[in-house]
Amino acid sequence: MSNKLNMLWTNADPVTSELMVMMYAHNAIKNGWWDEVRVIVWGAPAKLVAENVHIQQLMADAREAGVEFSACEACANQLGVKAQLEALDLELKFWGAPLTELIKNNEHLITI
Repeated sequence: MSNKLNMLWTNADPVTSELMVMMYAHNAIKNGWWDEVRVIVWGAPAKLVAENVHIQQLMADAREAGVEFSACEACANQLGVKAQLEALDLELKFWGAPLTELIKNNEHLITI
């Protein structure tokens, strides 16, 4: 089985975002718990990322360590933050079908 973790980030609470999503993703790469970590930004966290400078900095630090980030393009469009996420150089894609494939392929996935 793959040593890649996918984290589906759907909770926009700033404390949960900092002390679970960012902390775990960053430390998982830094400490070698996983070879790869991808955080999928889905729903309300897209707006949080677009507006919260502290979260943006935590994401930049995690990216520098090797964490991958990708955001739901449909969510970004509906929340009106697509341009802000693009300016942060965040990958945008329609995640419905790829997420379904991750689940069907029994890939490692946690949802926060």
